[in-house]
Order: sequence, then C-alpha cells, then structure tokens
Amino acid sequence: MTRPVLLTVEGLTKAYPGVVANSDVSFSIGAGEVHALLGENGAGKSTLVKMIYGLVKPDAGTMTLRGAPYAPPKPGVARAQGVAMVFQHFSLFDALDVAENVALGMEHPPKMGALAERIRAVSLEYGLPLDPVRLVGDLSAGERQRVEIIRCLLQDPKLLIMDEPTSVLTPQEVDILFQTLRKLASEGTAILYISHKLEEIRSLCDAATILRRGRVVATCTPRDKTARDLAEMMVGTVLTPPARSEKPKGRVLLEVTRLSVRSPSAFGTALKDISFSVHRGEILGIAGVAGNGQDELLLALSGELRSPGGSVKIDGEDMGDRGPNDRRRAGLVAAPEERLGHAAAPDMSLTENALLSGAERRGLVSGGFIDWAGTRAFAEEVVAAYDVRTPGVGVAARALSGGNLQKFVVGRELSQDPAVVVVNQPTWGVDASAAAAIRQALIDRAMNGAAVVVISQDLDELLEIADRFAALNGGRLSAPRPTQGLTVDQIGLMMGGAHGMEVAHHGA
Repeated sequence: MTRPVLLTVEGLTKAYPGVVANSDVSFSIGAGEVHALLGENGAGKSTLVKMIYGLVKPDAGTMTLRGAPYAPPKPGVARAQGVAMVFQHFSLFDALDVAENVALGMEHPPKMGALAERIRAVSLEYGLPLDPVRLVGDLSAGERQRVEIIRCLLQDPKLLIMDEPTSVLTPQEVDILFQTLRKLASEGTAILYISHKLEEIRSLCDAATILRRGRVVATCTPRDKTARDLAEMMVGTVLTPPARSEKPKGRVLLEVTRLSVRSPSAFGTALKDISFSVHRGEILGIAGVAGNGQDELLLALSGELRSPGGSVKIDGEDMGDRGPNDRRRAGLVAAPEERLGHAAAPDMSLTENALLSGAERRGLVSGGFIDWAGTRAFAEEVVAAYDVRTPGVGVAARALSGGNLQKFVVGRELSQDPAVVVVNQPTWGVDASAAAAIRQALIDRAMNGAAVVVISQDLDELLEIADRFAALNGGRLSAPRPTQGLTVDQIGLMMGGAHGMEVAHHGA
C-alpha cells in the first residue's frame, strides 16, 4: 500500500560534548503509517523525536512536513503544525481533574464545560472512555495514559509520537490502545512508535527504522521478522536467551507475614494483609498495574517505610522497625522503580552513587572515613560488569541515558553479594540486549543462593524468569502460584483483580 509521505527527515545530526546522539539520520513516514523507531538505550531515539517535536535543535539536516520545510523552534510550533507527542513519563497533576489537566496542555483551551464535553465525546469515539471530572490522582496508570492521549487527539494531530506507551498497561489495556492507534492510522494519522516490546512492534507497526549508536543501520517490515531478528538488528550481535539450571530450593530467606502499611503518598495505595515467602535460590515474580502498591511494597521490604502491622523476616531474623541500613547488613538489597531521584541522586557522580547504597555491604566507610579509592573501584566494577555506557564514573547520574542508569542501579545492588534481592521494574525502558543481561544477572544471583523478588509490569519477563507468580491489586496480593502453565491472559486478569482473585494470608 502506497501512502503519501507526511514527514521526511534528511541528514539530522545532533552532538553533545563527548557524544554524537544522532549522525546523518534519514527516514520518512507516510500518512496513516505506524512506524517503529528501534534501538538500544543510548542509540539516539529520544534525541531524534525531540528534534521532530521541537524540544531540541539539530546541528545539521532538514525536515519536511506535508511537502513544506519544517523546523519547529519549540513544541508549541510543532503542535500547531499537527505534531503531538505522548511522553514515557506522564506530565499530569494528581490534585487536578482530567479536564483541568487537559486544559493545561492546550494553547487556547475552551471553557471547561465545553472542554469536558469534547473529552467525553472524543474519548468514547476512540474507545478510551474518560470522566473529565475525576481527579487524576484517583486514576489507574492506564487511565492516566488515556488523559495524555486524549489531550493530543483534541489537537487533531497529523503525526503522533508515542514513547514506550505500553510500559504501564495490562495486556487487556494494550489491546484497547492498539485498537485506538489502528483507528487513528485508518483515518490518516501517522504514528511514530518507540518501544522495547518487540512482539508489540511486530503486531502493530507497518515499518521500522533501526538506530545503533546514533546512526540508521537498517529498515524493515516488522511483521516479516521475528522478535529475535529485530533485537539482533538493534544490537548487531547474536542474543542468547537467559538460562538457568534446575537445582533444589533451600531454606526460606524472606518471610513476610500479614504486612499492612499506609502509603506515604496521598494518592498511593495502602498494603493490606500481605503474606508470602521466598526460598534460597528462588525468584518470586509480582505483577500489577502501576499504582496498585508496588512502590509501597518495595519501601516496606527495604525498610524505608515502617510497618505497624505484620512482620518482615530476613533469614529468620525479624527486622521489626529496623531501617534500610540494618536490613542491608542483614543481606537485603533493593532497587526501586524511580531510578533518577530515588535509586540514584541525579547530580551526584556514579562513584558517589555507588557509595550511597554500597557503603554497608562493601565496607566503603571505616572509622567515619570514606574509602574513595575503594568506592571508585566498586563503581568501575559495576560499569564494566553491566556494560554501562558512560565516559567514566565521575559523570553525574543524570548524564546517563535511562537504560544505562538502570543497568548501573541494578548492577550496584547485585554486586553486593546479597542474600535477598528486591527489584521493581528492573528492565523498564531498557533495550532488548540490556534487558536480557539484567534478567540473566537476576537468575545468576538466585542460582548463587539469593532469594529474589521481581516486581514488574512486563509479564513476558516474569514468565521467563520467575519460579512463582503473584499479582498485586489494590494493595492486596494474590496467593503465589507456580509460573509454569500460566498464560499472559490469566496473569492479566489476576492483575486486574478478576476471577475471584484469592488473597494470600500465609506464605506459600
């Protein structure tokens, strides 16, 4: 099917000190085409779409939109010319309602009553129903994404850029989103789609441009390739799937009994009577749509959030109201979902960030003095072992791409010889090669005798690496059950709280 060309990009180049983000990038998108942009973390995808959206000015190259020169100096100009973008991180205010949030993203919003009616009409037309008077803080992650999409659709875009749009959705919500995107494409809207979920790319996209280290290395029709083909085109090497050998599970290393705790956030989710246990050598996968208590569970296990009800035992020792340092000494390490700001201090160097969580277990502080040589060596060890792309360990955490910072954060925790590992979204926003490496590292840690808890919204990930599976819904945990034999659809229903989800009161 031949489509009229909507956007042409020719020779776009953008360099920053020490790194060329994009080098001579050229491709085109047709009207009504769903076009994938693929590449490893740091391949230049984000910089490229920021240039298209007017957030970044290219050093060289040109763009043409609907046959006319296109060089937006700011996003407002891009939006006025029909280019809209849904970002990976939502830009919504919890304390405002849906209509108020939508109005904030519009250049000239209509009166609130008229806007509310338009939101209702457009959201129903595209199969994404929204109540304009609901507080955003009360919405699920999937509903929040609907707000971002509807805000874009009200601008009648000709090109819609989507960055990792399914990372917080259940399989059922993904199906709804794809129906909407296909409807938009059938009406002539072009969609530039960034995702690390390659089976989704194969299902949805008409064409793909593949970047590696800032350059276009291939183009293809995704449905003609396997997911592994696409991944290997992205990284330029043959990928080996995570492997593990069967060995008997050991004693219980993490035991959680009737854990209940209030959320520190006004829009968070309280944990309600949660119980489970994890054995030496075992990986427990916990799924859940964002906002169902994942953050609170990690905080309660790490000791950052104290629990007035229930107990957390590490290798038989009750941690009671002990904080993170005591739990680290006892063998528990944790990597939270929010990598920049929680897992890592943005303006501190990688060396300083290595010290923040490694001081206890790596013996980096003695007599009140920091062993800076040892700390640098620890940071360099993590960078080398986890292929963190950085000029050096002296750079600030915020200077790394999201995927490379994720590799550093997870690697920093796994390099501390832990007895218990708790990670939330370990491969979020990470490319296929890095995701495979992180999953293998988690499997290796379990094989070396650790008890591992992986909290993730990536269901394929949990099916691949977890021995047992449980789902969080509204702060309650389903009874853990063996992963073998579970289907993605069954898991999606458990995540949504359907089919009379059993709540566990005792560890399995």
